[in-house]
Amino acid sequence: MELFVATFLKMFFIMTPFFVLSVFLTMTSDATTKEKKTLAVKVTLSVIIISLILLFFGKHIFAVFGITLDAFRIGAGALLFLTAVDLIRGSKDGQKVDAENIQDLAVVPLAIPITIGPGTIGILLVMGAGFKSAVTLFLGSFALVCAVSLIGLMLYFSHTIRNVVGKQGLLVVSKITGLFLAALSAQTMFTGIKNFLNM
Repeated sequence: MELFVATFLKMFFIMTPFFVLSVFLTMTSDATTKEKKTLAVKVTLSVIIISLILLFFGKHIFAVFGITLDAFRIGAGALLFLTAVDLIRGSKDGQKVDAENIQDLAVVPLAIPITIGPGTIGILLVMGAGFKSAVTLFLGSFALVCAVSLIGLMLYFSHTIRNVVGKQGLLVVSKITGLFLAALSAQTMFTGIKNFLNM
């Protein structure tokens, strides 16, 4: 249960849900409520599929490229820190995208790279390589699916959330998320450096 909760919270914050929500609202400003809900479902399914592929095949990717887990922790932590800085400064790329067909935005850019950015990909690979048994892999996968589904629900009810929180409220929450991500990225890098130096 502890693994489930820890993985759920980690993945929820790593995927920067409030930033994703603000980008989703910006990109679908001219769409109907039905179009927004259809797009939200497509984005959620895309993110779940891509995340599980990265989680399950992380070990094989490490083996092919000869990368150690701790080296990847350091690299992923650094990328995640840059994402956190962009969130706090409010300058993360991809906020304005024009497309004639709104549904074409489901995989690119909403799933990748907005929801699953370089930092998220790195953390997913590290997590997948860190699961030592089938039970922990199942719990981790289930927690990941639940975290993505919660983000999907936020997108599905994005119009309602915007009315309640407001654009300024989303901006504030996005910056707070950035602070959590900065701390998480630092911890990831410190763990990698500690293990690498055998401390």
